Amino acid sequence: MSVALAKARSTAFEAINGTEEGGFLDAVLNGLSLPQKAIPSRFFYDKRGSELFEDITRLKAYYPTRSELEIFDIRGEEIAALVPDAEAMVEFGSGSSRKIRAILKALTHLRLYAPIDISPEMLAAEAKALSADFPDLKVVPIHADFMSPVQLPAEIRGTKRLAFFPGSTIGNLEPHEAFQFLQRVRDVVGSSGHLLIGVDRKKDEATLVRAYDDPEGVTGAFNLNLLVRANRELGADFDLERFAHEARYNADHGRIEMHLKSLADQRVTIGDRHFDFRADETIHTENSYKYTPDEFHLLARAARFEPVRSWTDSASRFGVYLLQNQG
Repeated sequence: MSVALAKARSTAFEAINGTEEGGFLDAVLNGLSLPQKAIPSRFFYDKRGSELFEDITRLKAYYPTRSELEIFDIRGEEIAALVPDAEAMVEFGSGSSRKIRAILKALTHLRLYAPIDISPEMLAAEAKALSADFPDLKVVPIHADFMSPVQLPAEIRGTKRLAFFPGSTIGNLEPHEAFQFLQRVRDVVGSSGHLLIGVDRKKDEATLVRAYDDPEGVTGAFNLNLLVRANRELGADFDLERFAHEARYNADHGRIEMHLKSLADQRVTIGDRHFDFRADETIHTENSYKYTPDEFHLLARAARFEPVRSWTDSASRFGVYLLQNQG
C-alpha cells in the first residue's frame, strides 16, 4: 500500500468515527472529498436515526442488545457487589434507557446518574422518565458528544464514580481511538474508579453480517437516513432510489463495515459543491470492531485499566467487562 493511500484511508476512518472537527456540513463535504467517501457515524443519531436504532435493537437478527440485557438481568447483583462504593454513574452515549434500567435495579446504592448523549430530544425524554421511575436517584443529563472531553457537572465531582459504556459502541472506534477514549474515561472515573463496558465478540461471518443487514431492512433505513438528513439539513440532492445499504465483514481487520453503495454513475450537489459517484462506489459510514476476550484485555491494560471480571451471555456472543482505573 502506498503512503498516500494509507494516509487517505486513515483519514477516512477518522471521518467515519467522528474525530473530525466541525458540524454536519463540514463533515459531509470533507468526507465526500476523500478517495474513499465517508460520512461520520455520529451523524446517524438525529431524532429519526435514534428511533430507527431502537427498532434495530429489537430485531431477531440483532443479537447484541438482547445478549447484553441477558447479562445484566442475570449478573446485575454480582456486578453491583463488585462496586459497592460507587456513588455516581456516568453513561457515555446513553440513548434509550433500557440497559441503564436493568443495571440500576441492582445498583441501588447509586445517588447520581449522568447520561451523556448527542440527541437532545432522546436525552431529555429518557432523563425525565428515569427521574420519575427512580425518585431517589438524581439524574443530571449532559448534552454532548462523548468523543470529546466532557465537563462533569458540579454534583458529580468528588464522588466515587462508575462509567457505563454498553452496546459495544467501543467497536465503532478505530483501535487507536478506542485506546484514547479509554484514557479519557480514566479521567472521568478518577483514581480507582470503574468502567462497566459491553464488547461484541468475534464470531462466524454469517451471524455478523445478518445482524447488520436484517431481512426487515431496518438497518438499511437507518443507514440511508444519513442521506435523508443531508437532503433536509444541508439542501443536498441525494436520490435515495440510487443508493443501497451494504454490510460486509472485513476479516483482516475483524470488523463489520457499513456502506452506502451508489447504484449508478451519478452526481450529487450540496450547495455549490458537486460530487461524482461511479456505479458501485460507496460511502463508508460505520465500522464495528469485534474483540476476543484476550484482545480486549490487552486494549484495556494498554489504557491502564485492569480487568476485574467479565461475563458473557448463554450463547457466548457478547461480553461485559468490569475494569478498574490503575491510575
